[in-house]
Amino acid sequence: MASIARKQLCASGLFLVVLAVLAPGVMSRKLQEASTMAERHEQWMAQYGRVYKDDAERQRRLEIFSRNVDFIESFNAAGEKPYVLGVNAFADLTPEEFRASRNGYRRRVARSGEGSFRYENVTAVPKSMDWRKKGAVTPVKDQGQCGSCWAFSAIAATEGINQLTTGKLTSLSEQELVDCDIKGEDQGCEGGLMEDAFEFIIHNKGITTEANYPYAGSDGTCNSAKEASHVVKIKGYESVPANSEAALLKAVANQPVSVSIDAGDGSFQFYSGGVFTGSCGTMLDHGVTAVGYDTTEDGMKYWLVKNSWGTSWGEEGYVRMQRDIDAKEGLCGIAMDSSYPTA
Repeated sequence: MASIARKQLCASGLFLVVLAVLAPGVMSRKLQEASTMAERHEQWMAQYGRVYKDDAERQRRLEIFSRNVDFIESFNAAGEKPYVLGVNAFADLTPEEFRASRNGYRRRVARSGEGSFRYENVTAVPKSMDWRKKGAVTPVKDQGQCGSCWAFSAIAATEGINQLTTGKLTSLSEQELVDCDIKGEDQGCEGGLMEDAFEFIIHNKGITTEANYPYAGSDGTCNSAKEASHVVKIKGYESVPANSEAALLKAVANQPVSVSIDAGDGSFQFYSGGVFTGSCGTMLDHGVTAVGYDTTEDGMKYWLVKNSWGTSWGEEGYVRMQRDIDAKEGLCGIAMDSSYPTA
C-alpha cells in the first residue's frame, strides 16, 4: 500500500511539475493572442477612423471586437456556406447595437397602393437582370448611424424609375425625406416606411437632388428653400403581391424595387461576399433595393440587392441573396413587403 501511495504521490508530483513547466507557456500564448488581437484592433481603428471616449470604452470595444473576429474566422474556417464574412466597419458593435443604428424599417399596414400590380400579366422575363449595367442605379451610399434605410430604399427605387422614364440618372436627396417627411411611421433616423416616402414625394410634387439637399446622417429641420426645388416627380406607387418571389421577379425585371428584409442575422452584419443563405427570419427590420437577379455558375439563383451601408460592406455595398427558396416569404422575408414608384 505504501508503495502504491508513493507511486501516486510521485505521479501527482510529476503532474504538478509538468503543469508548472507548461503553465507559463500557456499563459504566454494567451497573452500573445490577446496582444495580437489588441494590435489588430488598433489597426482596425486606424483603418476606419474609430475613436473612443475613454479607456473603459476602448476596452469594452476591444472585447466585442475580439468576439466578433472569433465568430467571423470560425465561420469562414468551417466553409459550410456559399458566402464569407469579413472584419468590416461594424466589427466593434454587438448585434443589438448594430440593428439599432443601421436598421430602421417599420412594418406597414395595407394602404392605397395595395390593390394594383401592373406586372401581373407579365409572362416572360429576362434570364438575368442588372439595372446597374443599364444605368438606372446610382453609386452605393451610406446611411451612417441613422435608421434611415427606408429613405435610401425609396430614393434608390425613385432614381431608377426616373432614369427609365427620362434617360437621366439623378442622385436624389434622402435627407429631404429624413427632415421633411415627418408623419405617420416616417420619423427620420428613428425609422420609416418606403411607401410613406413615396406618398410624400407624390404629395410634395417631387423631390430635390442629393447635391441640393446633401445627406447629413442625422435628423434636422426641414429646409423649405431647398425642399421647394422639385427635380424628380412620381405619379404613384404599387405594391408587389406579398409572399411571391415570382411576382417580385416580374417587378424587378422591369425596374428597381424597394424591398424589406430581416437583417438581424449576425452573419448579415459581417457579410463580405458570395450568395447569402443565412438563417435570418421574417422579422422585417431593414429597407433595401432589389436591382437585379441572376444565377451562379453552379445553379444557385439569387437577388442582387443594393444596401446603404457604404462600399466597405458586402460586395462593394451589394449583397447577393438566395432566390427561389422553399419558404413563400423568400430568404429573410424579401418577398413579404415590396413596392415600387410609378411615373
